[in-house]
Amino acid sequence: MMENVHLAPETDEDDLYSGFNDYNPAYDTEELENDTGFQQAVRTSHGRRPPVTAKIPSTAVSRPIATGYGSKTSLTSSMGRPMTGTIQDGVARPMTAVRAAGFSKAALRGSAFDPLGQSRGPAPPLEAKNEDSPEEKIRQLEKKVNELVEESCIANSCGDLKLALEKAKDAGRKERVLVRQREQVTTPENINLDLTYSVLFNLASQYSANEMYAEALNTYQVIVKNKMFSNAGRLKVNMGNIYLKQRNYSKAIKFYRMALDQIPSVHKEMRIKIMQNIGITFIKTGQYSDAINSFEHIMSMAPNLKAGFNLILSCFAIGDREKMKKAFQKLIAVPLEIDEEDKYISPSDDPHTNLLIEAIKNDHLRQMERERKAMAEKYIMTAAKLIAPVIESSFAVGYNWCVEVVKASQYVELANDLEINKAITYLRQKDFNQAVDTLKMFEKKDSRVKSAAATNLSFLYYLENEFAQASSYADLAVNSDRYNPSALTNKGNTVFANGDYEKAAEFYKEALRNDSSCTEALYNIGLTYKKLNRLDEALDSFLKLHAILRNSAQVLCQIANVYELMEDPNQAIEWLMQLISVVPTDSQALSKLGELYDSEGDKSQAFQYYYESYRYFPSNIEVIEWLGAYYIDTQFCEKAIQYFERASLIQPTQVKWQLMVASCFRRSGNYQKALDTYKEIHRKFPENVECLRFLVRLCTDIGLKEVQEYATKLKRLEKIKEMREQRIKSGRDSGGGSRSKREGSAGSDSGQNNSASSKSERLSAKLRALPGTDEPYESSSNKEIDASYVDPLGPQIERPKTAAKKRIDEDDFADEELGDDLLPE
Repeated sequence: MMENVHLAPETDEDDLYSGFNDYNPAYDTEELENDTGFQQAVRTSHGRRPPVTAKIPSTAVSRPIATGYGSKTSLTSSMGRPMTGTIQDGVARPMTAVRAAGFSKAALRGSAFDPLGQSRGPAPPLEAKNEDSPEEKIRQLEKKVNELVEESCIANSCGDLKLALEKAKDAGRKERVLVRQREQVTTPENINLDLTYSVLFNLASQYSANEMYAEALNTYQVIVKNKMFSNAGRLKVNMGNIYLKQRNYSKAIKFYRMALDQIPSVHKEMRIKIMQNIGITFIKTGQYSDAINSFEHIMSMAPNLKAGFNLILSCFAIGDREKMKKAFQKLIAVPLEIDEEDKYISPSDDPHTNLLIEAIKNDHLRQMERERKAMAEKYIMTAAKLIAPVIESSFAVGYNWCVEVVKASQYVELANDLEINKAITYLRQKDFNQAVDTLKMFEKKDSRVKSAAATNLSFLYYLENEFAQASSYADLAVNSDRYNPSALTNKGNTVFANGDYEKAAEFYKEALRNDSSCTEALYNIGLTYKKLNRLDEALDSFLKLHAILRNSAQVLCQIANVYELMEDPNQAIEWLMQLISVVPTDSQALSKLGELYDSEGDKSQAFQYYYESYRYFPSNIEVIEWLGAYYIDTQFCEKAIQYFERASLIQPTQVKWQLMVASCFRRSGNYQKALDTYKEIHRKFPENVECLRFLVRLCTDIGLKEVQEYATKLKRLEKIKEMREQRIKSGRDSGGGSRSKREGSAGSDSGQNNSASSKSERLSAKLRALPGTDEPYESSSNKEIDASYVDPLGPQIERPKTAAKKRIDEDDFADEELGDDLLPE
């Protein structure tokens, strides 16, 4: 067997595979940058010339040819490439297949192994970017335009519309500069149309947001007329919206229809929205039939709540009962597209499931579902209240039809609310019996509806001053739903009416604990604290209510009244100033300001507000009396005459106003007019002592013959007066002495002066101190005339009445605005 085995000879010490990994340096591309001949050939036409000698590129010495015997004969090809078998770096390539390719000792001896090229050194530096080049300038300008557009949009979202417009204008200017530079450097086809479109569209949007509609329309026209902008026709919707804001309804409809023609049918949602805009524009123009066609098309293609409600309004406008019924049924059938409530109820005690349910119970999606459901209920309730009185012979039958339709739909729970609204409609028609009967039907319903009905019944009985029934139904409402703030407020009202203020305050507090935004309870608890003389707590309640109801005249009035009770007139004046800014024509508030300024000694300010009060309500006796006294005090008796004459017209049976008119004539020196006035007074009031005294004095000074007649009458009346005074002293008249109905004089009213307020006493003292009291006409009569004055400002009411409603006493809890009103509609 061994005789067929031939061992390789050991005489050859060279590697069998040497030379096969050697290569010609001409193919070393890594060293081409340093090859002078190659670089010259690249830069010139030298490389395209045929070689003159058979030399290897980049060298001047020819390579020898390697043969199997190791001979080194120099041979090259006509292109300068080495022949096969040429020696490379002194290593011979084998001519036969006896020796395999591979590494050899000679190769290792010839050059170092460097596959990564680390021996070449670092890479050359990159070429610096030339910032002065036109392309770079265009690129930077384009970046700046994009930044300005973004800043404009951000400013608009933050509400700074002016800054957004300035940024949009700046972006437009820079974009035009950019276009001109591009035209100079490149062809027009390379212009960035997307950037131009975005700049123009943003500019038009900012013009529209700043209500610069003409500029916005011009900018939109630039976009729409440019055929290079694709889908620009959709912007005609925006142009239609602008015309709609300008109330140019015909052009708005025209542009809406043009946009509808240019939008493909695959964009159904966009087309539906444009159709809805067209329908709304038809409603504004009164073309209800065209509006009905638009909304019916929408309800047939993609029904939604707004379109259904607008369809009902359009049908109501033309009075078509059948169409109203069909439209209401279509509105009821609109799917809500929200999940069931059951998924928010934990089915087991699994902690992971409970955590998941807690996480999604009030997330953004859940809030959106609630808002959508609330909007649907609002539309349905409003539509039912609108069409119920007109779709049938009576509103009750119409409500019953709406209730039946609602019961057969997905809004079953709204049927009870419709029944309660039916009762409220009875209330508006003053049919209280029917309202009570309707509400009593809910006594056997579920707790929520029962509580709502009982709350309204309690309110009704409270308005009728049947406090026992009101308290009974308030208890029923509270027992049905302990967390119903309206029921607790009504219960507090009934307790307050019985005088138990502490217990009433507890009910109001509980109502506020259940609903901190219950303004009725907060207002009533402030009144309760006033009754209990806990003014600090009352002020705190009204200030909290003012934070909720910023422009409520009643709340402002109550705060001013509390400060007045706390003897802080400056704060009271400040809050009354806020009150008249809300209700500038409220005569009571103006007179109260005049009173406060008068008490502070500022007569000029007091006169200003009293005069304003008289201008808005010239029948207030207290204001008229103060103005007349003011003119007498300032010695302008002629101006005081007109106020006392008006007072005599308002109270013709009160002799004191006519006496004051005559006194003003006398003070101004017009004695003849004063005499005529006194005679007229004596004719109307023949038993008035003061009038006779002045007649006697005037006739004496003038020298008239009637003086004896007036003197005789005066003595007789004085004798009768003395007899009456004696009867009073002897106690015969236990009632304090009767007075003749015809005697309106100062002498007969002297007993009333004891009960007059301090304000009246100050006014009487002021009139007694007027100049000219030493004159004979004033010496015997002035004091008695002044004593007959009624307090010009009188006992002040709890709060001034506003211009919008009647005077409100602090017991008026069930008021329609601040009392516990009926259920919200």
